[in-house]
Order: sequence, then C-alpha cells, then structure tokens
Amino acid sequence: MILRNSLNFIYQFLTNTNRYLRSFYLNSNYYDKKISKIDNNDLFYKPSPHLLSALIKYQKEKININEIDIKNLWDNKNKDNKNLKKLNNFYWFFSLDLKSSKEKIQKIISDWISNNSKYNSNSWEFDLTSKRIISWLSNYNLTIEESNNEYLKTFNIMIQKQANHLINEIKSSKIVDDKLIGCAAIILVGLSYKDENTYLTFGLNLLKKISLLTFDNLGFPKSRNIKQLIFYLKYYILIREWFKEAQIEIPEHIDETIYYLGQGYAFIWQNTETNILMNGNNISNNSEFDQYLKRFGYTFKNDNKELGGYAILYNKKISIVMDVGSSPSSKFSSNYQSGALSFEINSNGKKLISNCGYYEGKNIELIKLSKSTATHSTLVIDDNSSCQYRKNNKNYIVENILKILKKNIVFEKNYWKISASHDGYGKKYNTTHEREIEFYPEQSKFIGTDKIINKKNNINIKFDIRFHLEPNVKLMKTQNNKTILIELEDEAWKFTCDNFDINIDNGLYFGNKNSYIQNQNIFISGITNNQNENIIWQINKI
Repeated sequence: MILRNSLNFIYQFLTNTNRYLRSFYLNSNYYDKKISKIDNNDLFYKPSPHLLSALIKYQKEKININEIDIKNLWDNKNKDNKNLKKLNNFYWFFSLDLKSSKEKIQKIISDWISNNSKYNSNSWEFDLTSKRIISWLSNYNLTIEESNNEYLKTFNIMIQKQANHLINEIKSSKIVDDKLIGCAAIILVGLSYKDENTYLTFGLNLLKKISLLTFDNLGFPKSRNIKQLIFYLKYYILIREWFKEAQIEIPEHIDETIYYLGQGYAFIWQNTETNILMNGNNISNNSEFDQYLKRFGYTFKNDNKELGGYAILYNKKISIVMDVGSSPSSKFSSNYQSGALSFEINSNGKKLISNCGYYEGKNIELIKLSKSTATHSTLVIDDNSSCQYRKNNKNYIVENILKILKKNIVFEKNYWKISASHDGYGKKYNTTHEREIEFYPEQSKFIGTDKIINKKNNINIKFDIRFHLEPNVKLMKTQNNKTILIELEDEAWKFTCDNFDINIDNGLYFGNKNSYIQNQNIFISGITNNQNENIIWQINKI
C-alpha cells in the first residue's frame, strides 16, 4: 500500500510538472514565433457554407448582427465556460443573417485577433481552434468579402497561424473526434490556400492514420459507438465535398472510407430508421442528414444481418436488434456500455423493448449508472455488470475485456433467431451467459431463453433479467402474477415467464441527450437451482 501510494504521488507529480512546462512553452514568445512562420499565401478556394449543413444546427431565427453589442463581445467576465466556448468557436456565424453588416462582422474578427493573437488556453483549445478556422473560411461572404487589404492580410495570417498550432498540438489531443475536426480544418486550409506541402499533405496523412487507428476491418468504429460512426461519416463527406468543390482530385482513401462508413450507416439506421440505445447512443433524428445525403447524391445499401457487433433482423413491421459484440479495448471504451446480449424490439415504428440510453452530462454517478448492465435489457448476476470499469479522469473505461464466445443468426420468412454467449461473468462466477431469442412473424411471438451455464458445481447464484421500456409505455400486472400487459400506444402485448417470478420496477431512462426521466422495466428474478439454469420467457402480441 505504501509503495502504491508513493508511485501514485510520483506519477501525479510528474504529470503536473509536465503540464506546467507545456503550458509555459505554449505561452512563450518562442512558440508564438514558431507558429507565426507562414508563406502569406492568398486565399484561392472559398468553401460554401451549405456544405456544413449536416454538422451545424442552424437557428430557425437568424441572428441580426446589429442587435449584438460588439463593443463588449469579448469581455469574458460575465460569461460561463459553455458560452465562452460557443463564442470562441464561431459556429454561431452560420446562424447570422446574410444581410448582416460585413463591416461589423469583420470588426468582431479583428477584435478577436487583437485580444487573442497569441496562444491562450481559453480561446485556443484544440477543438475551438479547429471549428473557428472552418467557420471563418466557410462564411467568407461575411468574413472576407468587401474587406480592405490590411484586414485580409491579417485574416490570412491568423488562419494559417492557427492551422500551425493544430499541426503542433494534434498528436497531444487525446480525443479522436477532436483530432478528426482538427484534421478537417488543416485540410481546408491546404485547399483554401493551395498549400499542398504544409497543410494538405499533413492533413491527408493524418486522416489515413485516424482511419487505421479508429476503424475495424469492415470500416466500423472500434468503439462500437453508433453516434461516432455517424459523426465520422459526416466529416469524411464534408472533406470530400471540399475537394470536389475546389476541383481537386478526391483521394481514393476518402472514397473508400465513406463507402464503409455508409455501409454501417445503412445497417444501423437507414434499414430500420430506429435509434439503437446501445454503447453511447441516444435518441436522434437523422432525417435531415438523410436529406443531405440525397441532395449530394450519396446512396448506401447494406443487406447484412450483422455488423460492428450488432445483429439486426427486420421486416416492414418488426425489427429486433441484439448486441452480439465483444467489448472494445480500453482506449476505445469511453462510451461503451456493458450491455452484452441486450436487445431491443421495434413494432411499427414504436419501441416495444428498449435499453435505457447513455448519460453524457456532468454527474459522474449517472454516467457510471448508465454504463451498467442493469440499464440494459439483459441478464445481471448478483447486481454486478458484465464488464468491470476503472475511473479515468471524469469517465469510466473498460478494465477487463468481455468476449463473445459463440453466436448464430437465422433469418427466414417465418422464423428468426439470434443466439450468442459471453464470458463477462466467467472470472468472478465461473459462469457463462447464453441468450437465444426466437421470433415467429406469423404469430407475432417472441420466445427468449437465457441460460446461466456454470463451469463448476456452482449453484445458488442470484440473477435478474430486465426488460426496459420507454417512459410513455404502460404496464399492468395481472391478478395471477404470471403475466404483464404492455400497452404500446394502439398495440397490446403480453409478457410471460412460467418458471420464475416476474415483476415491475422503476428505473431511469437516458435516451434523450444529457437528461433523464423515470421509466419502468419488467424483471425476472431468481436464484439458480441447477448447474445449468434455463430461464424461458415470451412476448406475444394480443
């Protein structure tokens, strides 16, 4: 214990010392001179702002620049951190009224440059700098047009200076999503200033490295994060459209990556148009992105039944999704949730069985809770999750990898089946969880079998199997305690389990981003009596 505390103290001391030295370096005149070495290239390519419509949430009511007090805009005394970031990334420029005064907008940029010409940690954060470059260049009709030569020279210098900062810092950035935005900004500077050697080559080489690091052999994110897949697809398409608009040959690597990401997008969204609440995902509306893809001529198709560790079977009325993938390695697990073999059922566009979603707010306890197996429609042993986590800064990452041992998927006209097993409870309980879900379309009947397989003569294990529902779904238990009725808007279903107790419990639903609300779940509870215990349940449409 003493040795461990001593090592932790030394590690913390070295970390703090390194952080201090790095801060000193970034704020030094030496570093400012280093990133100020530019070629003073003129601006050649001016990207269209509408190319970012898949990434930017435009305000319905446009901002009139004349209503903003630009004199005190950069007075940070009364602004919280969140508003400071929004102000400094300049993405709010995309919501400006195009009739706004160019003179005032360019004055805002000039004032920002005067106050922030040298690096400072508040306004030069990596992601803020990346977005600021993209916004300034993409809103050229407001930021550049009708400007004088002195302003334009200062503007061009500042763009390239910030790009040099990104090149210097991109290896130190720990968040891959931020690296991708930074990479996009560097590539845009290379296209805009026709600087292949300094910016374009660096950006494209980095983009290849991000792909190799982040995607599996089929182009699905190694994190297994659905939201991340869509995020990557949007940025790769944006970069491709920049090349296309600048009339520069599109690198083959970009087309190839978009193809595989598009396959994933078709699989997890376009085939069923339902949100899968697994591994960091929340409820989101991708219909606008679908329109964006249609407008720019992108068509994706994927008829596979499994990809990225997810099995999805569907027809026009019913879809069933099951997590049949192993957990990602620790460095890709920041949004992973321990919901192995959890499933969701959608009926006529409505979610019959759900998971609880993912909490992304500041409450660390809610983050931890939303990662737990208990918030998923799967089996929990002795109130423990199937994966163990360790705290990493303000998040939790996987400590012990969970592996899928076997799986089988059958999809026929009148019979569907998904079955798989995992070893998440093997180390602590010498136990394997195996799940099989069968669906009979003609009868609208699901039959599930959860098997608790003990490797040793290990009985009397407490277990729960939870089936979560969205907050608007109503439940009622019948008088014989054998059936729970599910009211799903204009549909009625019944849940039964003959050999174990079933009950209704309250829980928390994190499906909507950064918020939570109470929901209900059906749960089967019991204690194993045999070395191999089979828990059989049914969901039938009434």
